[in-house]
Amino acid sequence: MHTDIVDLREFYHSKLGVQAAQAVSMALSGIWADLPGERLVGLGYTVPYLDRFGPDAERTFAFMPAGQGAVNWPMGRPSSTVLVFEEELPLPDASIDRVLMVHSLEFAEDPRESLKEVWRILAPGGRLVIVAPNRRGVWARFEHTPFGAGRPYSRGQMTRLLRETNFTPGAVTEALFFPPSNLPLIRRLRMGFERIGRRLWPAFAGAIVVEAQKRLYQGIPVAARSSRRVFVPVLSPHPTRAVRERLPR
Repeated sequence: MHTDIVDLREFYHSKLGVQAAQAVSMALSGIWADLPGERLVGLGYTVPYLDRFGPDAERTFAFMPAGQGAVNWPMGRPSSTVLVFEEELPLPDASIDRVLMVHSLEFAEDPRESLKEVWRILAPGGRLVIVAPNRRGVWARFEHTPFGAGRPYSRGQMTRLLRETNFTPGAVTEALFFPPSNLPLIRRLRMGFERIGRRLWPAFAGAIVVEAQKRLYQGIPVAARSSRRVFVPVLSPHPTRAVRERLPR
């Protein structure tokens, strides 16, 4: 089950959430320096990170899963938010240069199918970056942050999953070495935790950040299928049983 969009937004507007986003953004910057003229899709809840990388891209989309919900992004400009199902992304084949997944893979009903769909929309040589909770980390053990929900991964599990779905794993780094605490002392020392933790206890980071490239020399068989999903507007009127019985047939 996805973390609700309201909870995600509240977390990233809190002091702990702002610092978590800064720590993850630093890790992402070490993998993606810039995206000059490329097309970027953020899948999951990537708003805090698209604000960092989006301005460099040719165009940027914020794809938010239906089970999570959506918010408008970017603020004050035409919306680039799309409500989607992870296994049926509304894009043509090979149409996107880079995909960033945050708070996405750990909630997927079928992670392999979700990654195969990402493979489909990526252009040849396209790159994917996944930010996921580390199963060994402290953050995965506390439920007051989004990193404590869903299915956490180890490095080995993530690498195997990417290879099974026709990606070549590349750079791997970590983030969130400071404890997920709201204590002022912990927040003041977080940069020290990040620097020391990266050297002394990288295996126990709160999140792992993995980059992978679309592999082309082995095809993925795709079976024709009809969509299993239907969007139903929440506020659409539905007549009561008594009204339905009075309607002409």
